[in-house]
Amino acid sequence: MKEIRIHGRGGQGVVTSAELITLAAFDDGKFSHAFPFFGFERRGAPIVSFVRIDECPIRLRSHIYNPDYVIVQDPTLLDVVDVTSGLRPDGMVIANTEKEPEKLGLEGKIRIRTINATKIAMDVLGRPIMNTALIGAFAGATGEVSVDSIKNAVKSRFPGDMGEKNAEAVQKAYDMMRG
Repeated sequence: MKEIRIHGRGGQGVVTSAELITLAAFDDGKFSHAFPFFGFERRGAPIVSFVRIDECPIRLRSHIYNPDYVIVQDPTLLDVVDVTSGLRPDGMVIANTEKEPEKLGLEGKIRIRTINATKIAMDVLGRPIMNTALIGAFAGATGEVSVDSIKNAVKSRFPGDMGEKNAEAVQKAYDMMRG
């Protein structure tokens, strides 16, 4: 089973990101589920969502304490939240930032991948909504879900021109992580 924890702020599409990864995994023939963790937080407050993906049915319903992957949608969280807490020793952090991985100050035997998903979102969508670019980056960096399944999930969730533009952001981020 692969476990993913997504950190972001209220209003950044953290819950949507988890749902889209889950839909993509299902489209790829895997079992998956997503669930958010937040209380009375307001827009801009730190929140977290969780995703599990497996080849077998998933019965576990607890929070994810030892993720294989961590996605950080808002780079300001790196200074206020221990995003690597519980991350498996061979785990990976995918962070939305223009900084190089070694400049993030994250320690341990973890792999760190960075991508300026906000810039991709601004270039493609004209808005700083980076969640779809980040899940494209996740697909490219990990191979846990296919880029086509991510794009299908995005187009299903956001029909029409918005879906096409988000699928373009997914592909662009995927290509950057693969290349």
